[in-house]
Amino acid sequence: MRLLLALLLPWLQFFTIGRPFAGIFCLILQLTLIGWIPAAIWSVYALSQYKTDQKINKAMAGR
Repeated sequence: MRLLLALLLPWLQFFTIGRPFAGIFCLILQLTLIGWIPAAIWSVYALSQYKTDQKINKAMAGR
């Protein structure tokens, strides 16, 4: 679901992963039609990093 959100509303996805300042910057970038594609790519990349961080934190908590 977050991946779909990252593609359609990239700025909103940043708020769901706890990065509000990146979300505001992404919204400004998304306001231009040309900026939508870089904003969506950045949002998908940030989402993948968030998932990786969550997996690392979960693995470290088991130690």
